[in-house]
Amino acid sequence: QVQLVESGGGLVQAGGSLRLSCAASSGRTFNIYTMGWFRQAPGKEREFVAAISRSGSNTYYADSVKGRFTISRDNVKNTVYLQMDSLKPEDTAVYYCAASTFRTVVRGEYDYWGQGTQVAVSS
Repeated sequence: QVQLVESGGGLVQAGGSLRLSCAASSGRTFNIYTMGWFRQAPGKEREFVAAISRSGSNTYYADSVKGRFTISRDNVKNTVYLQMDSLKPEDTAVYYCAASTFRTVVRGEYDYWGQGTQVAVSS
């Protein structure tokens, strides 16, 4: 069982930056999990944003955020981060942190989810 708690969301103007954090508490070692970020805008399905492998050596991004967002992790602090730069109004969504025992970007292969944090980008 893994408990995930996101933080760092908020309201920002277009072109601005935010850094999301996700703290994990786990009965198992944090670095056995691939960690991912997903987002869900009103009326839309939850979509993949970024993922990072167990060691942090491999990262994966949705085309819509490539070059603007950076995922990272600290396996000592059991925390994963999402640095979001050059934010656009279309980035507005609830952002969720998730953990998987597979190296995957597929939403259905993530077993554990946080409660989400709201990100709003004004034009």
